[in-house]
Amino acid sequence: MANLATTTIGKSDVTATAMGLGANAVGGTNLFPNLQDDNGKALVRAALDHGINLIDTAYAYGFGHSEELIGEVLKDYDRSKVVIASKAAQKLVGDQVELHNEPAFLKQAVDDSLQRLQTDYLDIFYVHFPDGKTPLNEAIAALNDLKQAGKIRAIGVSNVDLVQLKEANQDNLVDIVENEYSLMARAAETDLFPYLRDHQISFVPYFPLASGLLTGKYQAPITFPEGDLRRNKPEFQPAAFQQNIDHVNQLSTLAKRYDVTIAQLVLAWYLRNQAVSVVIPGAKRVEQVISNAQAATVDLRAHDYKTISDLFA
Repeated sequence: MANLATTTIGKSDVTATAMGLGANAVGGTNLFPNLQDDNGKALVRAALDHGINLIDTAYAYGFGHSEELIGEVLKDYDRSKVVIASKAAQKLVGDQVELHNEPAFLKQAVDDSLQRLQTDYLDIFYVHFPDGKTPLNEAIAALNDLKQAGKIRAIGVSNVDLVQLKEANQDNLVDIVENEYSLMARAAETDLFPYLRDHQISFVPYFPLASGLLTGKYQAPITFPEGDLRRNKPEFQPAAFQQNIDHVNQLSTLAKRYDVTIAQLVLAWYLRNQAVSVVIPGAKRVEQVISNAQAATVDLRAHDYKTISDLFA
């Protein structure tokens, strides 16, 4: 089992490994077709057995089913050594999803999450999306009530811009932000990262492998079916796609020099990035989880980090 580097989450006392597991393919049957529960649980076990201690889930992943599967696995491990992050904002009304950030909603969401996970506390809890109605500082104050009650240990927000983050953090209670960020999506570097650094807020990028585009598995333009979240992403549109593929292919020589895969090299770039606290690649196969854990042991040299940064600038 790899001995992975750890980080402290914001101003809290939560300590997590810098490599986590994004668990949207653990029970996220509304996001991915043909997911099997046993495989989802095996992904979580593989992470915990290979030194990864942070499991990142959400109500939106299977509308609670991801949390249920993780809860079943947790029973076989020392809870105090596992860092569970979850999120809520979505309410399923018929076949429609509504966003809610009201204090009462969030407090109930945490209680429901604890029940599904079969635990009495969450290490990290995020407001998953702003609802556009509830003042975010009121939502965060509700989470702080839960923190004082021992139900959560660190407070997070996700999918926020800088204006929304400042509103959420009016009382300096936010510990962590989870937003989209990758080598191909770098806007956060100029608008968000300085504020995070100045306010001791940790950062977690989601889609760190750009939905597979940064792994080297795509070599020709591809059309994704209706409903696939990659279909309308800018980096997958024809003109940008080919340029991105060319850049990814240029990583091949460097990856061979380190004796790692392109995906492992890219993950090592995040782990050397001082603005990133934890990286949470998803996985659908146990081998991917193990490979990600191994990426956390890559000692990326400073000049190679810069080469990769510049290539995708």
